[in-house]
Amino acid sequence: MEGISRDVRESALCAVGQGAGTGKGVPRETAKAGRGMSAAGSPVVGADEPPRGPVRPSGLLDVLGVASVVLDTRGRIVLWSPQAEELFGYTAQEALGQYAARIMVHEQHLDVVVELFSEVMDTGRSWAGAFPVRRKDGTTRLVEFRNMRLLDDRGDVYALGLCADQSTVRQVERDVALSTRIIAQSPIGLAVLDTELRYVSVNPALERIDGLPAEEHLGHTVREVLPQLDTDMLESAARQVLETGRPLVDRPTTGRTPADPREDHTWSVSLYRLEDAFGHVLGVAVSVVDVTEQHRAGVEAETARRRLALIADASTRIGTTLDLDRTARELTDVAVPELADVAAVDLLDAVVKGRRSSLDPAEPALIRSLAVRAYESPEALGAADPPGQVARYAPDRLVTECVRTGRPVMVPRVKDVDLLRIARSPLAAELLGRAGLHSYLAVPLIARGEVLGALDLKRTHNPLPFGEDDLLLARELAARAAVQIDNARWYQNARNTALTLQRSLLPSHPSVTGGLEVASRYQPAEATSEIGGDWFDVIPLEGCKTALVVGDVMGSGITAAATMGRLRTATNTLASLDLDPARVLEHLDRGTTGPDQAIATCVYAVHDPHLRQCRIAVAGHLPPVRVRTGHPPELLDLPTGVPLGVGGVSFSTTTVGLEPGDRLVFYTDGLVETRRHSLDERLDRLLSLLDGPDRPLEEVCDLLLRALHEPDNADDVALLIARATAPA
Repeated sequence: MEGISRDVRESALCAVGQGAGTGKGVPRETAKAGRGMSAAGSPVVGADEPPRGPVRPSGLLDVLGVASVVLDTRGRIVLWSPQAEELFGYTAQEALGQYAARIMVHEQHLDVVVELFSEVMDTGRSWAGAFPVRRKDGTTRLVEFRNMRLLDDRGDVYALGLCADQSTVRQVERDVALSTRIIAQSPIGLAVLDTELRYVSVNPALERIDGLPAEEHLGHTVREVLPQLDTDMLESAARQVLETGRPLVDRPTTGRTPADPREDHTWSVSLYRLEDAFGHVLGVAVSVVDVTEQHRAGVEAETARRRLALIADASTRIGTTLDLDRTARELTDVAVPELADVAAVDLLDAVVKGRRSSLDPAEPALIRSLAVRAYESPEALGAADPPGQVARYAPDRLVTECVRTGRPVMVPRVKDVDLLRIARSPLAAELLGRAGLHSYLAVPLIARGEVLGALDLKRTHNPLPFGEDDLLLARELAARAAVQIDNARWYQNARNTALTLQRSLLPSHPSVTGGLEVASRYQPAEATSEIGGDWFDVIPLEGCKTALVVGDVMGSGITAAATMGRLRTATNTLASLDLDPARVLEHLDRGTTGPDQAIATCVYAVHDPHLRQCRIAVAGHLPPVRVRTGHPPELLDLPTGVPLGVGGVSFSTTTVGLEPGDRLVFYTDGLVETRRHSLDERLDRLLSLLDGPDRPLEEVCDLLLRALHEPDNADDVALLIARATAPA
């Protein structure tokens, strides 16, 4: 027991030596707190100003459960707080008037307590320390004391004891120490804002993030300290948290701070409302984590994903047909607005015409615009070359350099002097300047080792300049599209050549013969570039008679064209002999058998205006239509026969009347046959189109082709219409 007393005495003397009440030896933190500083050493805004009105109580004393006990000079209890009842177990009625040492202290500690009490009362010095106290239930509790002498207005002396359970005090101290250490050493930026959203505390990590010391934060708002951030969003979020109490977690924000004023950073900001034990709102706690690297990685991943999606989209959208202009439009549709605000596809004019082209350094480029598209930029669209137009670009133009060298040309940040090298003319340069052109990129279109032209890209609305990643994407798109464009170019050239050859094999006939007014059309197939075998002919004969021929050689290509040429020549020769139509078909049939056998359908008719009749023979061909005034159009009921080249079957001739004004319509199956409708439906449609007021024959030809010949039809069409007239 004596050892315990000695330990208690030493603890008490040590506590007294710290001077808990007079200011002598008072810890620096306590002294700062007395001068308007927070316990952590941070200035408390407005601490030197007198309080305006009542100040809300703190909940810390309630956590500690501080009890108050007042003793007179003899050590009797004269005042006893409710917290004392809870701490020591005695009610006020039981404690008041009792000697404190007798009910609260073990006998072995009485000498120490008497000595400490006398020291406080005699010298006026306060004593602070922990002391074992006996509770009413007989248990012992270590209690933290702050003892000091009191004087009233009559000069009477009292002893005040402020007491708290030591375990509670130590727990609070540990919590405060832990919080202080965590906040000071945390890599996360932490701050506390008051209800006016002014900084009242920041930790070192936030000082490093912001590049400003704590002194430049405290007492100021975020808007004042960091104006380059999205302060509207941050202040709005903080006020929302203050009002609702619901935290906002991981709210991203981007901007610049004095720590790195030349580069954007991204932070994840979380906001929590702070309340005291009574539920009074103290302010907002803010945590800030620099997630710039993660954000950049996410942006790069998203950019890569979008680029892959764009390339995949290009694979399905570019080259859906072999039409050159449409393929170019598909490329611009893919590029805008994902890659650029303005995109144009330009080919060298020589390449479009099927010739290889190479440019000398001093040679201008003849560029044919195929497609252009702009996203919300009419000025830039007006500065572009209209599709189909050929423009001459000087050697110093950037697009000329691109197609001459076969290498990309990129101007990340366009200046005024660059506009004249981008645009085709000073006026176009002015339009591009008004459109806000700030970045330019041209990549060559190269297929099979040949430079075809360039993909021309501009940015006006997108604020980011073209970079290396954009260049890689543009080159990938250009490489994929160039093959499709080259295929469409060769297809178009081959088709134009085939069409020219096909038309050269067809006759040019007078619009009026001895007794007929004639109109004709030839419509090539849209879905193939090969030469078709459809033909027609109008052959004047003696006696004002006219032979009308329409035929269709099965197959396509050079063989079909050659067969069609032989049949046309043979038909002209046989027609001059004034043979019966059936005999003409028999001769043609024998001419298509043998080593060069071919199959063809044909209808051959001879019109005699004097007899007002037409003799017709058919070899496996669709029947012609007769249109008579006052009667509905009709398909002539003729023996169908078999196609030429089958052999061994005779043909027959049918005579039909044809009065002046009557019309005969001859056609090949490409006009009426489709995959979606039956032949009967299409023939009924043909008759309905012919049933109506009399029109000029040229108009009727156009009407039938427009209404019946579908764009995706893989067969060509020959159409011949004849109207009977009075003989000259």
